[in-house]
Amino acid sequence: MSFFAVHHNGRPATAEELAPLAFAGYAHFTAVQVRDGRVRGLDLHLDRLRTASAELFGRTLPDDRVRSYLRSALAAGPADVSLTATVFSPAGEEPEVLVRTGPPATAPSGPLTLAITEYERFLPEVKHVGEVAKTYLHRQALAQDVDDAAFVDRRGRFTEATIWNLAFWDGTAVVWPDAPMLRGTTMGIVARQLDRLGVPQRAEELTEADLPGLAGAVVMNSWTPGVAVRRLGTVAWPAAPPFVDLLHRAYEAEPPTAP
Repeated sequence: MSFFAVHHNGRPATAEELAPLAFAGYAHFTAVQVRDGRVRGLDLHLDRLRTASAELFGRTLPDDRVRSYLRSALAAGPADVSLTATVFSPAGEEPEVLVRTGPPATAPSGPLTLAITEYERFLPEVKHVGEVAKTYLHRQALAQDVDDAAFVDRRGRFTEATIWNLAFWDGTAVVWPDAPMLRGTTMGIVARQLDRLGVPQRAEELTEADLPGLAGAVVMNSWTPGVAVRRLGTVAWPAAPPFVDLLHRAYEAEPPTAP
């Protein structure tokens, strides 16, 4: 079996089907790490695709059909893969699904340094394609000899980072940024498992001025529930392994399921 697979509506995609999509820019997607054929937070991924399709196309696909497309793609490769499901609508018709699998991803070990950049995503609640700014700003951060960029909106509130959600620690509670942003599936998994573990958490509008009063920060995405941040802008934090370990423990408490 091939390590890579690209499926269109549940079957191997042809070059004729893929060629028009190479130049298309109106679509949304979700990304997930599959291990042993199973994923955490499947319900959150399905909800993301359903909600975004309603927003972009005014119509949705049944969850059972999307799950069947995921299963078809996973059957064509090994048990551990990275999977991206992209939803598009050709000429205003019913949405279609392109599923791509590839080698499993691993997160950087950290700790990371992040520049602070003012940037607001269009339709921030939708994980849509064609976001050249995020890659550009990541490259700009690397040119400044930092690892990546965290975003603030026009009011100075932290939102997210290039490919990450942000989470902070005040010493006793997890603090999530309160501003328009994409709510990540890993963020959703961690938040609901923190509730089950009885760990305090809250959403709060955070600006650069609030950083010195916090005890730590992490970034998270589908690769990982937490990579430590050692410096954000000009504010540095000492290592906070208990915070990172807590987020990883919460994530691991989420039972994986098969599509």
